[in-house]
Amino acid sequence: MSALVHIVDRDAASQAGIDHLLRACGYQTRAYLSPDEILSQRPDSEIASCIVVDTAAPDESIPDVVGLFSKAGLNLPVIFLTDRGDARIGVRAIKAGAEDLFTKPVERDEFLGAIDRAITRQRLANEQENWVRLSLARLERLTRREREVFDLVVRGKMNKQVAFALGTTERTIKAHRHKVMEKMQARSVVELVSCAERLGLLRSAGSDSGARVPAT
Repeated sequence: MSALVHIVDRDAASQAGIDHLLRACGYQTRAYLSPDEILSQRPDSEIASCIVVDTAAPDESIPDVVGLFSKAGLNLPVIFLTDRGDARIGVRAIKAGAEDLFTKPVERDEFLGAIDRAITRQRLANEQENWVRLSLARLERLTRREREVFDLVVRGKMNKQVAFALGTTERTIKAHRHKVMEKMQARSVVELVSCAERLGLLRSAGSDSGARVPAT
């Protein structure tokens, strides 16, 4: 499915112009007359997409629109178009959470570049969110003892150190570690450590946070 751009514009002619440009470049589009209308239709944030909002009063409306979307849980990048604007308004827009702001007439390539960057960022954010959700689900499948082994292995502990810490044999730890690798779908200890780092599980590990990859 090609990327989707939501166009919010009260002016029919302006909306049609943006729609024509984006469709000619291969994007899907959906049009709305107001921010409230797009919220009423609850667009799917998991589809690679962004929002383009044409506003006549950027200084007043941009923080309100960004806040409205954020409060409603619509976490898509928002690009604003305006008939008037300056550096001060641009800075305020970015601080408010806008992806970008353009003063019309918009330079075609710059506008399309901003659309592409916004959609790429949103796609990567979705991929990261999905990866975290899946990884946490896998982590939940570990037994209590497997989780203890996981926590020690990703902090650089060797099998014999893990066995000593948990009061069991090295052979038993090897069996647990095999199950951990299998359930977490990690092909190596390096991948397991990387997973723990990405999930933020090593941030409070103190002096052990710079985990070494343990010997097998």
